[in-house]
Order: sequence, then C-alpha cells, then structure tokens
Amino acid sequence: MSEARLAPETRPFVVGVTGNIASGKTTVMGLLADRGAMTLDADAVYHRLVAPGLPLWVALQERFGPGVVADDGTLDRRRLGAIVFADAEALADLDRLTHPAVVAAIEAAIAAIGVPLVAVDAVKLVESGLAERCDRLWVVTCPPAVQVERLMARNGYDRAEAERRVAAQPSLEMKLARADVVLDNGGDLAYLVAQVERAWADLPETVRLAMGDAATQPEEPSASI
Repeated sequence: MSEARLAPETRPFVVGVTGNIASGKTTVMGLLADRGAMTLDADAVYHRLVAPGLPLWVALQERFGPGVVADDGTLDRRRLGAIVFADAEALADLDRLTHPAVVAAIEAAIAAIGVPLVAVDAVKLVESGLAERCDRLWVVTCPPAVQVERLMARNGYDRAEAERRVAAQPSLEMKLARADVVLDNGGDLAYLVAQVERAWADLPETVRLAMGDAATQPEEPSASI
C-alpha cells in the first residue's frame, strides 16, 4: 500500500463504490487497495456497530424482536435477513435505523484518515445519502442470474433464497443516474480490471500523483466477489 500521507487538515479524495449484492464490489475494492487506496467497507462498519449492547444492536432488537439475537448475544444476520428480505416495510425500517449510524461512522473514519484516496464500498451508498460525501461514484453492474449463482456459491443459499435477496435489492436506476463510472462485471476478471484501470486513469492527476501512481501495474487480484 502507498505510504503517501496528507496533512491532517486535508480531506482525502473519496471514491464511492456501489452496486447491488454480489455484483463484484469486493473485487473492485481490491483493485483500488492494490493501487494504494485506503478502503472502508460499510458492511464491516455495520458489523462493528451491532456488537452486543451497542445502541444499534439495542434498536434492532427492539424493532425486530429478540429472535434476531443469537444465543451468544450477537446479532443473527441470517434471521434478520429472512425477516427484512420478505417484508418491504421491515427492510425500510432496517435502513432507517442503520443508515444514519453507518454514515456517521464512515464520515468520522474518513475525517481521521490522512491518506490521499479513500474508497468506500456500500450497497446503499446512494440511498443512504453517503454518495453526497463522495468525489466520484463508481457503480458495478452484473446480470441478475450471475448474482444469484454467486450468492449460492458464496453464502450457501438455495436458489429461492438467493433469488429473493437479489429481487429485494433497490433498483439500479438511481445508482446509474448518479454514476461517474459504470463498471460492467458481466465478463471475466481481465475485462473488469481493464475498466478499473481506465477509471483510475481518469481520476484527478493530483490524486494519482499523491498516490505515487507508478508505471508498473499491480499484481492481478484473486476473483473475489
């Protein structure tokens, strides 16, 4: 990772990476990390915020009942997912409770990071309002059938559950309308890498120079999703 640092009062350039579930955001984030970007994963931030006893954990238990808490006290995300992905109102309530807390935590992290470039990965980057804090918005797209296959392989869902989760995702229209870059992940890894390289080259020169952008290319990442 690049050792470039910023003065404490300088805000990093922020690239928001979004797209629906299992579209390939993790791969794109890996490519950005290879180029020296500091990466923030909204889902990982959410995990920390729902640790037992924290305010968001309490709020979710109050809204969705004690059944969403496992025997060890941790949030049972599968049980919670089964509720919200079958009920649009419940999903809206989950977003209402989680978005402000996650956005605030990410904003605090960005403010504390003294690096030239931060990449933020969030499925609901636009819907949560976090996109307003981003200097560039990259949207990763993928055919729904591929998303379903990836969810089955990655999460162990049966086809019906994977299809239900893909169908419950917000429309891409809002994301695409705001996108500065659209990355098509319907092909192989090399195809995606080439698109990321073009998007990287289109970043402001001052940012790339601060990152120590070199002529050599980073190693090809593994095909994570």
